[in-house]
Parts: sequence; C-alpha cells; structure tokens
Amino acid sequence: MSASVFFPLDKQQAVGVIGGGQLGRMLALAARRMGVRSVVWTGGLEAPAVEVADDVIDLPFDSPEALEQFCSLATVATVEFENIPLATLQGVEKCIGLFPSPSAVGICQNREREKNFLREHGIPCTWFRVIETLDDLRSAMAELNGPGVLKTAAFGYDGKGQLKLEGNEDPASAWEEFGKQRAVLEGWVPFEKEISVMVVRAADGEVKTYDPAENRHRKHILDVSIVPARISPETSAKARELAQQVAVALDYRGILGVEFFVNHDGSLVVNEMAPRPHNSGHHTLDACATSQFEQQLRVALGLPLGSTKLVSPCVMLNLLGDFWPAETQPPDWTNLMKTDGSVLHLYGKRRATGMRKMGHATLLGNDVDAILKDVECLKNGWLA
Repeated sequence: MSASVFFPLDKQQAVGVIGGGQLGRMLALAARRMGVRSVVWTGGLEAPAVEVADDVIDLPFDSPEALEQFCSLATVATVEFENIPLATLQGVEKCIGLFPSPSAVGICQNREREKNFLREHGIPCTWFRVIETLDDLRSAMAELNGPGVLKTAAFGYDGKGQLKLEGNEDPASAWEEFGKQRAVLEGWVPFEKEISVMVVRAADGEVKTYDPAENRHRKHILDVSIVPARISPETSAKARELAQQVAVALDYRGILGVEFFVNHDGSLVVNEMAPRPHNSGHHTLDACATSQFEQQLRVALGLPLGSTKLVSPCVMLNLLGDFWPAETQPPDWTNLMKTDGSVLHLYGKRRATGMRKMGHATLLGNDVDAILKDVECLKNGWLA
C-alpha cells in the first residue's frame, strides 16, 4: 500500500500505535507536538501510553473487535514493539497504511528469520545454526566447538530466552534446561564494543542514519548509550552503510535500530534488528535535530525526513527499577537536576520492579568521558 501524503496540524488524521509501552507513549507525545491525534492499542496490558494518547483501545491484539475499532479510528499505523501477532499486523495493513510492513516486522521478530535474512543478503552476522531437536543441538555444538549462546527463535528481548554455553556442556542437559524450544545457536563473539545505528527510510526510498551509539549493558539490559560512539571514523561510516543496506534489503519504511558487535580489528557483525524506535535512540529526543519518534511519524504521515544531525554529544542513562528505594518510591532526583545538561524522562509506570525500565535521563555536554563520570556518580548514589 502506498503512503498517502498527510500534513501536521490536520486533526482529521490519526496515527495508530500498536502497543502501549514507553515507546508508544513517546510516539503519542511526538504526535501531540505535531498536532496529530494518536490512537493506542494496548493489547490489554498496563500501558504508559494511555495517559497521553487521544484514544485508547485496551483489548488483546487477537481481538477482532479491537482490530475493527483501531482501523476505524486511525488513518495510518505503526508499531512500538515487534512481538505482535503477524495476523494482527496483516489485518491492519488491509485497512490502513502500516509502517513498517508486516513482512519487515515478521523478519525482525524471529531470530531464525532474521539470521537467514542477513546471511541471504551478504550482511555480516554471527555464526549460527537453527536448532529444532536435541540431535540438531548436539551436531551444532560439535561444529562450533566453543562458546555460544542458545536463543529462542522468537519472542526474546533484553536477554530473555537465552542460555550461554561454554561448549563443554552435555547437549541433552542443555536442551532440557532450555525447555526444548525451537532455537538458534549463535557463536560467541569476543567483541570489543557494542554499538547501534538508528536508520530511517521513507516511502520514496530516501534513507538517513543517526550517529552510532556505543552501548553498555547491566544484567542484559541497556545501561548507557554514549553518542557519538568512541570508534574510528571508518568504523562509524561502515556501520551507517550496513544499517542502510539492511533497511534497503528489507524495503523498510520507518525507523529501524541495527545493533552491531565491533571486533578488536574494527570489523562489524550485525547482532540484532529492532523494527521500531529503540532504547539506544532515546537520546535523539534531546541531542538531535529530529527525534527518532518524530521520524517514525514523518514516514507514516508521508512527510519529508527530518535532519539526523547530532546537536550535542551526550550519554543516555536508563533509569531501571533497582534505582527505586521501593516499588512506588522514586529516587531523589536532586543530584540529577543539579547536573548541567541533564534532561529527565519518566514513563509513568506505577511500580518499579527488578530491572524494569522506568525512564531515562539524557546528559548533554562537550566531552562524553566527562559526562560518563557524572553518570557513574548518579548511579552509585541511587544504588547505595
């Protein structure tokens, strides 16, 4: 379906967002800034986007009634996370424009399809084998002959659905522990850094990329993103080139996150793809000329792409649940507020549990190493 040309400040247009989490919230806020109505389909879960959306459909994603309501209220649609039934996405696409397409989301939501897509298009990725049975796992472990990660073929994120293997385990025990699920065994990459590139592609084929972000994780959850990434200009340019290659091969429409491992020699391997705004792109709200959320809406509404210029170096800090002294008691934000160049974003979630993403802070400055010192001081204070 080709994109219609819509314009901001036209109240007859409404962007539908499938999913009601923090990404949906930020999409709805971006729509409000642009003077466009938003319709959020929550899936029937506690949804931070509800507080800021113009219309809310609080029903499961497999509900025919919800699909009908959504398509009657929205004039165009997008997704805020990838783990949505393909049948639902296809049903939306039959009624209104959906960006990105079900086919693109379907590839990215399943590791098996994602890895095969990368290999088929000559895009560097980790060694992998598809695992359906114990015999498959036994054979793949023998071929790999070293450390790897066993990952569920579908519905895995933030470290969930993964089992690290050193290579000397008993395959039968590992298969039992993993739950005998269809999986992908990936070779372990002894990388130097992890980076990501946000790439946006319009319906007319125009493509733009943001500066690569250098990502650090804590307990498998993104901890901080450093922008620009501390990599060579050649590695940065190659990452942007590969991200564009992925977007073109997918015939993608919208914002896409492409995650890379950076090897010690500067070479790159694509790790994962996210067909939506991405946690490592949150800094674009404060540090770039156009945010990743506005870019997504621009594509959906048939508007020209915005500038991806980095206005200020920055560090994005995820505010995770373990910073909260109690489930409903937020941290003391005083020191953050006293830090020059700091911007606080909270997602409106009622309870802080475990490593739940409760918000993020962006700290702007001229020197990312100096900003990182401020970030570590803030984290130490909240975790003390």
